[in-house]
Amino acid sequence: MSACCGPARNATVEPAEKAPPPVQAPLSGEAALSGEAALTADAPARAEGVRPAGRRGGPPRGMVRVPGGTFLMGGDDPDGHPEDGEGPVRRVRLDPFLIDPACVTNAQFATFVKETGYVTESERIGWSFVFRPFATGGIMDATVPEAPWWAGVEGASWRSPEGPGSSVGGRQNHPVVHVSWNDAAAYAAWAGKRLPTEAEWETAARGGLERARYPWGDELAPKGRPRCNIWQGPFPTAPGRGTMPVKSFQPNGYGLYNVVGNVWEWTADWWGTRWEPYAENPAGPADGTAKVIRGGSYMCHDSYCNRYRVAARTANTPDSATGHTGFRCAAIP
Repeated sequence: MSACCGPARNATVEPAEKAPPPVQAPLSGEAALSGEAALTADAPARAEGVRPAGRRGGPPRGMVRVPGGTFLMGGDDPDGHPEDGEGPVRRVRLDPFLIDPACVTNAQFATFVKETGYVTESERIGWSFVFRPFATGGIMDATVPEAPWWAGVEGASWRSPEGPGSSVGGRQNHPVVHVSWNDAAAYAAWAGKRLPTEAEWETAARGGLERARYPWGDELAPKGRPRCNIWQGPFPTAPGRGTMPVKSFQPNGYGLYNVVGNVWEWTADWWGTRWEPYAENPAGPADGTAKVIRGGSYMCHDSYCNRYRVAARTANTPDSATGHTGFRCAAIP
């Protein structure tokens, strides 16, 4: 697993985590939507107690139905990463399921926080990983091996994506970032949903195409037109634009937006690289230390990380959060 795709909290050369900040009461009302972090010591317990809000007489509204059936999962691209377990190509059968057409936005996550008082792990711990050129301050004395463009930033969270003084104002329809797997799972439970399995994510991302490199086909930019938000120009020296709205570009064949590029997406599965030639509704290993993330992000570039291909995969620890990782939810029809 590559640090450039999503450094773990324990990835720094000099551990940067400090003692937890003083406990404060959760913010509410308009204060919950501001850039100031609410801090609490019992967020994990609060997450487990979050009451689902979406399952009232039927499936959550606005989700895309993906038909059940058999599909070919994985890839054997010549420029792929076999060490990541992208292959071999194997046959997987899935039951029908529902999935969000787009990643969860800052506005949606703010509603969750306002209604539950939930506090993310980045807020409780006091820092998160930010692309160094984007950081507004608070850079900690720590580095990430092989990925010096990452910095631990005090005060970085979903409310303040670049650190102190930054906010999500004007980015309400951008994907929420700096959310750990645990944070994403808590939101999904509140919404009456769940995180998609890796197999569900991939078949939905393919949009009905078989063994295509991207959700729209095999050419990265058909007719010279970009179809996803990935790094433009030399990495990491070219100016970066960060996240884009969750419904940028055209949707794939199933109606899903930005399945590759923009932000990495958490899935339900523990990380593993061993496969059976055929599986029904696979859910990954029974346990592990890292959760699978899929799709690539705005920081991916062919010169060092081409994991914006549909078959590409990597992982991060469930407590880790970065400025380029978000999620979308799934549900049973």
